[in-house]
Formats: sequence, structure tokens, C-alpha cells
Amino acid sequence: MATIKDIAANANVSSSTVSRVLNNDPTISVTPETRDRILEVAKQLGYKTVRKRKTEQKLTQSNSPRIGIFLPHTLEEQEDGVDDPYLTSIRQGVESECLNRGIFTNKVMRLSDDHQEQIIDDIDGLIVIGSIDINVMHLVRKCSDNIVFVNCSPDEDKFDSVVIDFEKATTSALKHLLDQGYKKIGYIGGKERFKNQVIEDKRHTTFVKILKSEGLYNEDHVFIGEYTMTHGYELMKTIIKKGNLPEAFFIGSDSMSIGAMRALREANLKVPEEIAIASFNDVQMARFASTPLTTVKVYTEQMGRTSIQLLLDRIAGRELPLKVTVPTKLIVRDSSGLK
Repeated sequence: MATIKDIAANANVSSSTVSRVLNNDPTISVTPETRDRILEVAKQLGYKTVRKRKTEQKLTQSNSPRIGIFLPHTLEEQEDGVDDPYLTSIRQGVESECLNRGIFTNKVMRLSDDHQEQIIDDIDGLIVIGSIDINVMHLVRKCSDNIVFVNCSPDEDKFDSVVIDFEKATTSALKHLLDQGYKKIGYIGGKERFKNQVIEDKRHTTFVKILKSEGLYNEDHVFIGEYTMTHGYELMKTIIKKGNLPEAFFIGSDSMSIGAMRALREANLKVPEEIAIASFNDVQMARFASTPLTTVKVYTEQMGRTSIQLLLDRIAGRELPLKVTVPTKLIVRDSSGLK
């Protein structure tokens, strides 16, 4: 980008003179020829004043698409600990991609029983993070034809979506535990829900399917709570109190796993020597846990970034709906007791 010094050198005048001419300083006294020469050099070099650059930036911002981000939990549910780092990381990916692309008008909305109509106002497109029920599905469809669902795909014939293959991801973790020689494998997980509606959780159903196919399924070793660290801790305390512990657990989130390991540590049970653990998400704290977690890495921020790419493409006129499946990767660390 050309500078005032560049113009001054080419016009053979001082930088101060260039600055005053370009900013229309009425007190400066220069000949018409000098003024014209400065303006011509500035034009040739493509120089823009600070004021002009700011004006153009404001125009760009005002013309950028108005993108809404819809989250499935109310503020009250967030305060109760329902929000999971998994969904938070997806949202961060959405917001980072908006920032990178100069989109400054995105609006975050949460479910509110009294104000659901807010999500249909004044947006060009909508990112829905997490699962929603059929009633809210009807509502968001009124908002725009440009909707991208992240972490669910309620209607892939009409809407774009960014998902992972939960079944494949869970299978990779369970295969790892089975290959380690574990036969008594338990499950600790939460509920995929929207308001009071419980939604199928592929981590749980895949666990049941695979363990049954191996002849190793035991319903008494399945424990369901909420996807929070506190519930992981409380569930593991309950399991320890019952006795007859499994040799290993597949736990549906890193937050729950860290809570569960705290309960095991308090009971003087060692991970992985006495209880092995494989987890899900690979949030940042997974590698820094008291015993680093073997876990399925989900590229949550990339899911969020991809959703913005799809939405902008849809706003630009693409009609064919796309479903993008972001791959996952099993990260093997100490907690699964690699043999």
C-alpha cells in the first residue's frame, strides 16, 4: 500500500505538504500545479486517506451478510451446566471464521420460550449449533432459506449440515479397548436433548450394538447422566459404591471423563492400572488430565468454520444442499493402558 512518504518522493515535495493537500487543509499555500501533481501521484499509486479507508470499511461491514447463530440451550440451562465445551468450541469456530472474513453483524440467539420469534428477524442466514425439536425446526425455517445445521442433520434434502460420524468415531474407541484385551467394558454418557425431548445419542447406541455383537454387553455397566464434569464424578462414585467394576469404560465426553477420574483417584483406584478409560472430544484439558486421556478427537472448530463457508456459498446462490462429514481421529494416551 502506498504511503505519504512514497507520494512525497515521487512528487518532490515534503511529506507534510502531501498530508495537508490530501486532507484538504485550507490553511496550506501551494501552487495549483503542485497540488495537481500531488493528487495525480496519489491516484497513480492508489493511495487512500485514512478517512476514505474507514468509510470503505464501514460500507463493507454494512453490506456483509447478517448471520445469526442459534444455540439450543437457554441461559438458565447454561447456568445449570448444560453447555458443553464441545458445542462451545463449535461456536468459537463459527465466530473465528466470521472474524476472518470481515463479517461483523452476526447475532447470537438462544432458545427462549417467551421470545422464540426473535430468531426470524433481520438475518440473511442462520447457523444452528446442536439439536432442535420439530417445533423449533418449523420456526427456524421461517427465518431464511439459508440455514446450516452443525452437529445434526434434520433434513439433508433441504438444508446444509456439518456433522461427524458418531458411530464410526465410537467404534474406533471401542475397537481400541477390545484390542487391548478388555472384556468387561462399561459406558458413562449423557443425554442428547432439546428441552424435554431426549434425542438418540449415537455414542450410546453404538456402544450397545458393538458390545452385543461381541457378546460382552452388560446393561448393569451402563450409566447415563448429563454431559458435565459433575455428573461424570457423581456417576463414577455411584459405580464404585456398587462394586464389581468393569475393567474399562468408554465415556461420552472428556468433561465427564475428568470428573470420573477424580472419583477414581479419591477411591485410590488407579487409571489405567485398575480402570482403563477411553473418551470423546479431545478438548484441550484432555492431554493435561491427571492421567492424559485416550480420546476421539473431534475437529469442532473446523466444523464451525466449515458451516460459515457453506452458509456464504448458499447466500451467494447455491441451491443444492450439502452435507459435510468432518473426520475424527482416535488419540491414544495413557488412560487406556496401552499394552
